[in-house]
Amino acid sequence: MKILMVLTSHDELGNTGKKTGFWLEEFAAPYYTFLDAGADITVASPAGGKPPLDPKSDLPEFQTPYTERFKADPEAQQVLASTVMLQTVREADFDTVFYPGGHGPLWDLAESDTSIALIESFASAGKPVGLVCHAPGVLKNVKAGDGDPFVKGRTVTGFTNGEEAGVELTDVVPFLIEDTFIAQGADYRKGPDWKPFVVQDGKLVTGQNPASSEDVAKALIAMLA
Repeated sequence: MKILMVLTSHDELGNTGKKTGFWLEEFAAPYYTFLDAGADITVASPAGGKPPLDPKSDLPEFQTPYTERFKADPEAQQVLASTVMLQTVREADFDTVFYPGGHGPLWDLAESDTSIALIESFASAGKPVGLVCHAPGVLKNVKAGDGDPFVKGRTVTGFTNGEEAGVELTDVVPFLIEDTFIAQGADYRKGPDWKPFVVQDGKLVTGQNPASSEDVAKALIAMLA
């Protein structure tokens, strides 16, 4: 079972002067869920090397058993510090792809031709694609085989307008996932803010927020079993 994880390389939170990046729990929980299932994991990012961690995700109140495990795991830290460049990976070498969130992907991966082409190739090959929290936003410019938006007619979820308002970034992010998906004709679903909520539509699995990250990973593993 070969799994590709794709992280953001973007670290600027709009024009706020604050930093962003990937959300630690959304990397750690899936990483260990995959690892414990015996997967061979490759981690990639647009710039390669060490991707930027959203400093907020490192605060004590956002730690979980998975993040604590990561912080005590030099091998996993080395994997994260040496991500391969996204342009060097090919769909043919993997069974599935998973995108952790954090706000960073809304700026770089959502607009990345490399990422867009990669997701389209996984989809056309009939391989599972999983994304959690803000990462579903990277589907914004992905197209289906007929040229329509990839999410059109699909049941999906992602970070909600209410959750974005809760972190006071509604006017900072380049787009709102909920509004974008609805405008593109998706069947957007959501659960209560901050509670685990995962939607599966064929080979596409999306999770609403950090609490959903482990369940998205489990759904991908189940599809590959």
